[in-house]
Amino acid sequence: MAAAHENMASDKALAPSSCREEKEASNGVISAEPSNQHSSTLSLSLIVGSIMLAVFLTTLDQTIVSTAIPKITDELHGLAQVSWYGAAYFLTLGAFRPFWGKVCKFFRMKPTFLLTIAIFELGSLICGVAPNSTAFIIGRAITGVGGAGIATGGTTIVALHAFPKMRPMFMGFLGLAAALGNITGPLLGGAFSDKITWRWCFYINLPFGAVVAGLILIFLKFETGAKATNAGWQQAFLHMDVVGIALTLSGMVCFILALEYGGVSYSWKSSQVIGLLVGFVLITTTLAFWELHQGDHAMLPWKLLQRRAIWTTCTFQFSFAGAYFVVLYYLPIYFQSIRGASPLQSGVRNLPLVIAFGISILAGGFAVAATGHATPFMAAGATLTCVSAGLFFSMGTETPAARWIGYQVLAGAAIAFPYMNCLSLAQAHVDDADIAVVSSVNQFFQTLGGAFSISAAQSAFVNRLLVALASTASGVDPTRVTEAGAAELRVVFSARELPSVISAYTEGLRAAFAVAIGMAGVAVIVSLLCPWSRLPTQKKGEEETGQNAA
Repeated sequence: MAAAHENMASDKALAPSSCREEKEASNGVISAEPSNQHSSTLSLSLIVGSIMLAVFLTTLDQTIVSTAIPKITDELHGLAQVSWYGAAYFLTLGAFRPFWGKVCKFFRMKPTFLLTIAIFELGSLICGVAPNSTAFIIGRAITGVGGAGIATGGTTIVALHAFPKMRPMFMGFLGLAAALGNITGPLLGGAFSDKITWRWCFYINLPFGAVVAGLILIFLKFETGAKATNAGWQQAFLHMDVVGIALTLSGMVCFILALEYGGVSYSWKSSQVIGLLVGFVLITTTLAFWELHQGDHAMLPWKLLQRRAIWTTCTFQFSFAGAYFVVLYYLPIYFQSIRGASPLQSGVRNLPLVIAFGISILAGGFAVAATGHATPFMAAGATLTCVSAGLFFSMGTETPAARWIGYQVLAGAAIAFPYMNCLSLAQAHVDDADIAVVSSVNQFFQTLGGAFSISAAQSAFVNRLLVALASTASGVDPTRVTEAGAAELRVVFSARELPSVISAYTEGLRAAFAVAIGMAGVAVIVSLLCPWSRLPTQKKGEEETGQNAA
């Protein structure tokens, strides 16, 4: 009887809101506000499952091209543009996350999320049928725009449909899907390229994306907290901050190109590299002033960023994700170059990291849900990530399997615990109306950290490799080394040249892992500045209702 009474009361409380939404929806533009609605267990499970699949596909696209690039360049003849095969996706994936955060705030969630899937599918289709390198890069950029919306919309939907106490657990599921996509990408890319065609690296997104769209269309029944605003379409467009997105993209391009050129194509003292670095500083400064000027219209709202819980978690995400992506990208290179593994064998040797991560990220979500504390797990995870990066730094040509397996198990467990709990911490300190924006900003810094750290690690890797070659293999043309793939060293170089080249490669990899150590160290320091209070177990509206009932 009590339960029935509560349900009737709940229905009465929600009915006016629903009627108001239908009446005011004619204004077109909406924004999220706190709501007491939650999905049933079955529908929530299906929604979370479909979003996990969508997140898996978006993160799969981050790494699947790494082992497919040789086949792609053979067919599209775009060797000079190879660096943009990955950069085009990362740039739009990062820059458009705040944009989609604003869209999710001002427009209804279901059509918005379906639109992001459609854009992602369109980009995948363009990549799959691309007749040349330029079309392929355009497709990658479009895919990144859609992927940014899927990541932002997916976490927002889960956060708004689950009780706050259960958010860390569900975020753990999304983190598991993301990690599996990142880690299995090279394995699937190599398998498709070797056994079928590289184009299936992108065709695979089409049927699975359709499944996700169908499940969302059927089971996402209500718009959590949707309410029409007085703002029109023009006012909503101003909140999208197109200028901020353009400045972000421009700054990231300048920074990545500077690190790509420095010490390789041009001297670090050359006008090209210095000009790019100066351009990066000027554009970043302009972006900061622009965002302050924009106020609530900014893609990075100052009123949120000045909160301790937000700026610390964003900084943590930037540095921690930087360490994570360096480990993710350079472990396969170690196995393929130093140990002579094929792309498929490299993926198999990464299984200890995958398994440890999968178990630990779920355990981390349950642990935070049970204890109500996220920051201690973030601090411990960042510390152990720093240690594991140091262990990877120590690996060489004769490191036994027992060690690199153990190192990966430690790294997988260490990286998993903070991976999504940082986002849960940020979401817990804002109202439901700001969850979409906070989620997108948090993920923006995560992607930004990954893009910047990979560029820095690649620059450190190549520059250290060239220095080591000059001392250990002076007779080897450095261009042959930098243009040869990690898995092709034993084909390109003779038995006499190979030991010196591998020795230089080892030094380069250590420089890359040193970047991961530094980024993880910064994350440890920042974690100590994050709020250590318990996460709320109820929404504010529910707490007030409970107090009034009492």
